[in-house]
Amino acid sequence: MTRRGVHRLTRYTGSRRRAAILGVLSVGVVAGLVATMMPLLADDDAALVAVADTTATTVPQDGDNGAKTTLATCPAPCDGNPRGTRDAVIRFAVTDLPATAVNIRATLRVHTWRDAAAAVTAYASTVDAGQPRPAPVELGDVLDSVSTVTKGFNEWDVSGLVRGNGTVTVALAQTGLDTRIYWASRENRDPGLHPRLVLSYDVGTGASPTASVLPPTSAPAAPPTPSATPRTEPPATPSPTRPTATTPAPDPTTPPASGSGRCGTVSPILVPSCGAWWGMYSPASAGNGWDHGQSVADVEAQVGRRFDVVHRYHDFSNSGSNGAFPDAYQQEQMRQGRIPFFAWESRVFSTGTVLTWADVYSGRHDATIDAVAGRIRAIGSPVFMGFDHEPEDEPAKGSDADFVRAWRYVHDRFERAGADNAVWVWVMMGWSGHHHRYAGLYPGDRYVDWVGYDPYNFHVCNGSTVWKSPHDTVGGFYRWLDENGIGAGKPRMLAEFGTNLHPDDPAAKRRWFEQFPAALKAHPKIKAAIYFNSPGMTRKTSTCDMTMNHDAAALAGFAAAGRDSYLRQPTGLGTPG
Repeated sequence: MTRRGVHRLTRYTGSRRRAAILGVLSVGVVAGLVATMMPLLADDDAALVAVADTTATTVPQDGDNGAKTTLATCPAPCDGNPRGTRDAVIRFAVTDLPATAVNIRATLRVHTWRDAAAAVTAYASTVDAGQPRPAPVELGDVLDSVSTVTKGFNEWDVSGLVRGNGTVTVALAQTGLDTRIYWASRENRDPGLHPRLVLSYDVGTGASPTASVLPPTSAPAAPPTPSATPRTEPPATPSPTRPTATTPAPDPTTPPASGSGRCGTVSPILVPSCGAWWGMYSPASAGNGWDHGQSVADVEAQVGRRFDVVHRYHDFSNSGSNGAFPDAYQQEQMRQGRIPFFAWESRVFSTGTVLTWADVYSGRHDATIDAVAGRIRAIGSPVFMGFDHEPEDEPAKGSDADFVRAWRYVHDRFERAGADNAVWVWVMMGWSGHHHRYAGLYPGDRYVDWVGYDPYNFHVCNGSTVWKSPHDTVGGFYRWLDENGIGAGKPRMLAEFGTNLHPDDPAAKRRWFEQFPAALKAHPKIKAAIYFNSPGMTRKTSTCDMTMNHDAAALAGFAAAGRDSYLRQPTGLGTPG
């Protein structure tokens, strides 16, 4: 495989689940519409509708938009009018959330009568939706986006807007099509077409704040084009706590995976009870001042959600961001609800020094190992920890037996240091050419919590002419593990995964991402998938680019995958992103 050695150098630079569909039939009729402890409430007649809606516009001919049966969205120019921008503005009143509601998730559903090749983004808004023809104002924070409009109900995840009971207002802004899209308003004669807000939540022990509108940013911002970078949502900042298993009511958004129990909980070794974590490796660079936090935030802003797991590579220097981890960026990410994955490499990045596994288990680096273990222990909550991922590609470090001995040595020193919150992830390439080695590289069930591997659809990046579907990409080593019993019963992780573009099919990469959640559902032992978003994975050419955001189509597909409910599980460290 041509990527071996190349990508390695680049990348271094407790609550119960409850569900409710809440509907507001009018400004004064709200109470009594909360249904709890149900696995699914699909009766839209019982769902809530908006208390007010209007089209924000400066076009005088638009008239009293607050009384029309339709809302409209349109960019500028719109139908030839350079000042014809229209934003659909919808207000909801939320009154029946319990004071202990946490991890609130909200989905906006709005109906249209035709397909349209346009992106429509939901923003927090300060516009008064009760006004007949308010002017568009500065848009607030991005909540979610649909890359294409489809006939029927379209959905946006607006969870970042709902903090509890209160009034919330959403604006829909359009890009990519310079003519109006019409949406059903609350005045439409068919009640089944009225805008809806669907909520689900966990019941915790603390009080929930009242709902609030996210404030707009200080600088005006236009609706994002497919290649633009939308602003990221303000993160939640609770201190991380160790998640524990509980017995919740069924999660209405995700079917339970086989043997996973009920949804909405996280095990002590970070296994979500349903679905899978969605993660990202996004390298920092000199161009952004080696700001590892911003490198992740930038990608999150593009895809419109927070990642569950943030992957970083670290070394044995025990200094700086490379070695003295967790660093300030990771501490902030944990406060905001993300789970860190510390991939610890036995080398020193700044000098290029490579340690052998014998160096590690000889005791020469005990001070470094113990210092890292102490910092991991101090975190308190579970975190993913790896040691020398893809060891089959490290011939200079020693034999397979040396790797196993070094792994056990590091693991045991963590154990003696009391760092039992380290969740150990054994990561292999998963390449068929190394199948004969994996039994000899496995440290043993007592030393491994998760089994990870790194599948890629390289296509022409490594000279292949085979385009592998997501199912084929992740399936090979998955089946091998099943057939050979390595790590039997342990959760699996795609510690890295990726896909190239298809030079003869510009839409192929987008479809690959859109198909990815289905591939995970077909392989339910995979409980986390982390995209390796580095242009240095291979040589970057006109026919080879493994980044998920190399063009607007690929980014739209990746964002669509991240909206799948299977990949939107509560981490136990904060609200879902």
